[in-house]
Amino acid sequence: MTFYTIGYGGRRPDEFVDLLASHGVRTVVDVRIRPDRASMGAYSRARSPDRGIERLLSDRGLGYRSILELGNLFRDLDDWMPAYRALFERVGDLLIARIDDAPAPFCLLCAEKRVAECHRLVIADHLVATRGWDVVHIE
Repeated sequence: MTFYTIGYGGRRPDEFVDLLASHGVRTVVDVRIRPDRASMGAYSRARSPDRGIERLLSDRGLGYRSILELGNLFRDLDDWMPAYRALFERVGDLLIARIDDAPAPFCLLCAEKRVAECHRLVIADHLVATRGWDVVHIE
């Protein structure tokens, strides 16, 4: 199976959903720890699914799932990547359990446009290593 990752930073909402659709994504799996605090309203998870990111995606026939436990607990550290990787080494399978029933193909979503600067890289690496899936980072 192939899954995707994407960051919305610096992208217009229409460009963002066009990229998802062009890759055949069915479900966006939001891995932000605070999806309700996005700096751009279109990407914020609103209290109602008829607003914000859920509305943006549903208007294009895309599903949405927020998995808060995949958020980067260490984002305030200058060197957060080793701590986040260590977390996945210890409990990664538990953290990704809710991805298993996400309608495929799915796409991991976070804010950072470049995957090298984002914790979704760690999640993707874990899925590749433990599930044998293929990943495409939409950049």
